[in-house]
Amino acid sequence: MVRLKNVRNVLLYTLFFNMLVAVAKIVYAYKTNSISMLSDGFHSFFDGTSNIIGLIGIFIASQPPDERHPYGHRKFETLSTIAIVVLIFFAGFGILKKAFFSLRAPHNIEVTSLSFIIMGLTLLINVGVMTYEKRKGVELKSDFLLADAMHTNSDIFVSISVIISLIAAKIGYSIIDSITAVVIAILIGKMGVEILKPAADVLTDAARIDTSEINKIVMTVKGIKGCHEIRTRGREDAVHIDLHVLIDPGAHTYEAHDLAHAVEDAIKERFPSAVDVVVHIEPYDF
Repeated sequence: MVRLKNVRNVLLYTLFFNMLVAVAKIVYAYKTNSISMLSDGFHSFFDGTSNIIGLIGIFIASQPPDERHPYGHRKFETLSTIAIVVLIFFAGFGILKKAFFSLRAPHNIEVTSLSFIIMGLTLLINVGVMTYEKRKGVELKSDFLLADAMHTNSDIFVSISVIISLIAAKIGYSIIDSITAVVIAILIGKMGVEILKPAADVLTDAARIDTSEINKIVMTVKGIKGCHEIRTRGREDAVHIDLHVLIDPGAHTYEAHDLAHAVEDAIKERFPSAVDVVVHIEPYDF
C-alpha cells in the first residue's frame, strides 16, 4: 500500500495550494465585484474539495480485502473520481446561473494592479500544482491524480480568461466579465465529461488490455496448445484477467497445475498491473 500512501501525500500538498489560491481569488473577487474572478475562485475551491474527497477515497481504497470486498477496495478511488465530477457539474451550473443574471443586470468592476498580481501569482501556482500532480499520477498510475491534474489544468485556462476579462473591464467593457464566466462554466462542464469517461470505464468493466497481446504471451509458454476467451477489466493499476488455455488432454493434474501457474507468471511479468489472473484449463482437441 506504499503507492496509496504516496498518492495521499500528493493530495495533501495540492490541497494546501488549492485552498490558498481559492481564498485569495474569492476574497478579492468579492471586494472588486468581479464575477469571473469569483467563478475562478470557486473553481479552485472545488479543486481543494476534490482533494479532500480523494483523501477519503484513498484511505478506504488502502484497506485490505475483507469478507464483503474479497477483491479489495481499489474501486473506491474510482468512486471518489465520480464524486469529483458531480461537484464539477454543480460548480459549472452555479457559475452559469450567476453569469446569466449578471448579463441581465450589468455591474461595475473595480480593477486594480493588485487584481493582476493575484491572478498572476495564482496562475503560476496552478501551473506548478498541475505539473507535479500529473507527473505523480503517471508515476503512481493513479486515475484520481490524473483526473485531478486535468481539473487543475482547466484552472490555468480559466485564470488566463479571467485576466483577459479584467483587461477588458479596465478599458470599459465590463460585460466581458460575464461572458468569460459563461465560457468558464462551459469549460468546467467539458472537463467533467472528460474525467467521467475513464472512471465510468472502470466501474462498467471496460476492457483494459489488448487481448491479442495477452494471447502472444500465453502462446510462448511451452505446453500451451491454444488460448481463447480472454477477458480483462479493472483499473489501470489493478487489472483482473481471466482466460481459457488448451493443453494436451493426456496431461496429469499436477502438469496442468504447473502450466496454469506458468501462464499466470508470464502474464504478470509482461503486465505488472495484473493483480489477478484466472486460468481455465481445457483439453486440446487434436
